[in-house]
Amino acid sequence: MLKGIINYSHHLLEQSVSSGDTVIDATCGNGHDTLFLSKITGDNGKVLAFDIQEEAISNTKALLNKNGRTNVKLICDSHENLNDYLASGQYDTIGGAIFNLGYLPGGDKTVITKASSTIIALDSILLSLKQGGMAILVIYPGHPGGEEEKEAVLKHVIHLDQKYFEVLKYGFINQQNNPPFIVAICKK
Repeated sequence: MLKGIINYSHHLLEQSVSSGDTVIDATCGNGHDTLFLSKITGDNGKVLAFDIQEEAISNTKALLNKNGRTNVKLICDSHENLNDYLASGQYDTIGGAIFNLGYLPGGDKTVITKASSTIIALDSILLSLKQGGMAILVIYPGHPGGEEEKEAVLKHVIHLDQKYFEVLKYGFINQQNNPPFIVAICKK
């Protein structure tokens, strides 16, 4: 059976993230990816979870509390500023990262991720990924602004040097209404 988009993104992260790793949820939203990352990194791991909306931080905090997870640092800031939250010289140490691009499900649909900040954050993460680490972008092109972000991100990642990165695009091509898809980037 083929895995759905979110299940496949989690499957890929399970392959690259180890217990004790530091990982990044670049868009914590309602906290589901943050919770997943918290569990796979274990009690000795660390999750940095970003969102620009207080509502997202609050939703994620509630989900983490409900599940007894304490290895997460919630950060109400743009993911483009993630270098401000990494330890100095923290290169080649991040086990994985995930982005869910678009808007907060159940929230204000006019507050969306933007290509400019997404690409800055992605480049920072790629510098910090350990060998075999993955950055996963779940791209939702079906909302206003989504198509533009999709095109900019694809244009950017297609030029990553294949000597250092493998880039995979995974998605269903027979679904209607601009279905989401994954771009997975693995550091060699």
